[in-house]
Amino acid sequence: MRWFWVDRFTEYVAGSHARGVKGVTLSDEFIHGHWDIYPVLPNSLIAEGMAQTAGLLVSEMYGFKELVVLAKFTKLTFNTAVRPSETLEYHATIGRALDAGAQCTVTATARGVGGEREQAVAEIFFARLATGADSDAAAKGLPARLFDPADLVRWLHVTGVFQVGVRQDGSRMQPADYGLPVLV
Repeated sequence: MRWFWVDRFTEYVAGSHARGVKGVTLSDEFIHGHWDIYPVLPNSLIAEGMAQTAGLLVSEMYGFKELVVLAKFTKLTFNTAVRPSETLEYHATIGRALDAGAQCTVTATARGVGGEREQAVAEIFFARLATGADSDAAAKGLPARLFDPADLVRWLHVTGVFQVGVRQDGSRMQPADYGLPVLV
């Protein structure tokens, strides 16, 4: 993945919920072409940040071993524009988890000089595609994983998942728990 719309995680409880943060600055190239005079973070990129926060939570629920893809936004509303110098906090919570996938509720809260406000609310369904030699995914030529395990574990370290991530019993998450390589 080339574009990351979550800078770091401030809270991560496996199988339950996560909080991710994205800072918006004038040096972000993508905000200048959206509206010429009024640079804002495009709503489509905010939706992507919401999906990345929730998708990581769902992927972890399946031990990072399943192919999990965004299937649909069942609800998505935006309330305000996000300007440079503001910070977005994404809060994702797993709702229903089924064999076919999981539904998450995600809110995006904008914080800046003007205070704090709810920027967006989404309900997102992530499909869990069966993998392995006998699966439909394998027959269709889909990869077993979206990320190389080493790339995934680097991203999890950089965004702070292993620094703040805990299981529901309070014990720390570790890359080795998921069969991921350990960075030294």
